[in-house]
Amino acid sequence: MSSAESAHTTPDSGSGVTSGGPSNRRSAAKAARRAELLTAAASQMADRGFAGVRLEDIGGAVGVSGPAMYRHFSSKTELLDEMLLDISRRLYAGGREVVQRGGSPAETLVALIAFHIDVLVTKPDLIAVQDRDLSSLTPQANHEVRRLQRRYVEDWVDVLMSDDQGHALERREARVRVHAMFGLLNSSPRLPDFDPDRLRSLLRTMALAALRAPVTH
Repeated sequence: MSSAESAHTTPDSGSGVTSGGPSNRRSAAKAARRAELLTAAASQMADRGFAGVRLEDIGGAVGVSGPAMYRHFSSKTELLDEMLLDISRRLYAGGREVVQRGGSPAETLVALIAFHIDVLVTKPDLIAVQDRDLSSLTPQANHEVRRLQRRYVEDWVDVLMSDDQGHALERREARVRVHAMFGLLNSSPRLPDFDPDRLRSLLRTMALAALRAPVTH
């Protein structure tokens, strides 16, 4: 996210263009419109699926005509690639930040759950699209998204196996528990309407219980 431009700018030596000049303003406006299109696409695809949405539908939601859409995205697939790569990178980076804060494994596990729920609550459309339309990505984007997802999962597995209640787990079982917990949490955008604060609390409790369920043989 770009910071605000200074109120007073100095010319760029040799070009005579100020840092707040027309070119930068056009770039900022294009970036803002691109962000609007991604948000509109996530909303429509979460509701109707990737196959049920046209590029023209997405543009129409933010006042961009069909032909003008191609100044932002060459295809609907390119838009989907950018959308899911972005949320995957944000999840992985956010998870790494939580782990690197330190604290006990138990505290880190709770913090990871809270982080993931925050993303679910604030970006439910993106999570729904990622959960359903991963197969519609280009092969290169699909590979990168899955790579980021695996790294995100393994960070959770490391923390779970360091937790007092998870240290006896084999890594394979710890990984299964993490995936099962994500299945539980990632279904939340499809749940009936519920008070957001109570939902957060309920999801935290259920996620922790799923990860720490007694080992059975």
